[in-house]
Amino acid sequence: MVFNADAVRANLSRDLGFSREDRVEHARRMGWMCDRVVEAGGTVIADFICPTPETRAAFGDAFTVWVDRIDAGRFEDTNRMFVAPESFDLQVRAEGAPQYWAEQALALLRPPFDPQKPTALFIGRYQPFHGGHQRLIEEGLRRVGQVCVAVRDTHGVDAKNPLPFFAVKQRIETALSAYAGRFVVVPLPNITNVYYGRDVGYTVERILLDETTEAISATQLRALSAAPTTPSGN
Repeated sequence: MVFNADAVRANLSRDLGFSREDRVEHARRMGWMCDRVVEAGGTVIADFICPTPETRAAFGDAFTVWVDRIDAGRFEDTNRMFVAPESFDLQVRAEGAPQYWAEQALALLRPPFDPQKPTALFIGRYQPFHGGHQRLIEEGLRRVGQVCVAVRDTHGVDAKNPLPFFAVKQRIETALSAYAGRFVVVPLPNITNVYYGRDVGYTVERILLDETTEAISATQLRALSAAPTTPSGN
């Protein structure tokens, strides 16, 4: 999703002008709309001029691209109040084609998974993937840096395994979208036993979370997701 400032002003913020106060409110509204898209699992770009520290604070946390390709813009009032950002994720300079800078942004936002880095392995059915699983994997990310989520192929074995691999994968990738490039989801055979020999070079450890998270039940979630039954007549 892309929110362009002119389109937002024309359709949702007609009441706002270009005073300092209105610019702050415009930035706040842009940030609020972007947050709703992200909460729904989407990706959003806010395309607008955010010329002061106050407007950037009103917009909120984000991956910030400073398009620094000109010395001055078309609007003198904006030029007068502009304060160069002190913090940003990518500074787009005058040199280089737009495609080059798009690739630089993509590399930072969606870095490729590095299979040679130390990696934590999580094996499970994830039927369905829920908040307890997410907390567990986030702890693995915190401890090791990146993770491999291995999904056992149990689809259709019984009523406890209703979801095919790609449905499970989609849910995991949506839940962990903030960690793009630091995890990979792969299919596994229906692994039921894990053995290892001496000096294998890795650690096998159980991660214990808080009681509330440990109590999350996939069985209850499956029951809530089940199709409703129609009472039969006499």
